[in-house]
Amino acid sequence: MQTPMVPPVSHLQALTLGTLVGADQPGTRIRDVMAEHGVKRTLAAFYQLMARLERDGLVEGRYQLVHVGDQTVTERWYRLTPAGVRAWNRTRAFYQALAAAADRRWSRA
Repeated sequence: MQTPMVPPVSHLQALTLGTLVGADQPGTRIRDVMAEHGVKRTLAAFYQLMARLERDGLVEGRYQLVHVGDQTVTERWYRLTPAGVRAWNRTRAFYQALAAAADRRWSRA
């Protein structure tokens, strides 16, 4: 088995891509998942992260009108691109291989 190369994305980008696996998500949901994992970012920092993922072709964003009470607001939604899926799969494979290697080292102790 070939050793996976270092992931093409940071841990924070990987968390974001993982949140989008299987379903489009609004930015608010992605931020909620980040918070659940102890990541605290300002709105500006969050949207900078998302803009970089869009620039790199890993996610695509769109605006969607949603109704909140008696108001209609514009919400930003994101989805993985095929390149984003590949980056997620490579990142997941890297960390799984890393964990398996650590388990093998500990089992020989």
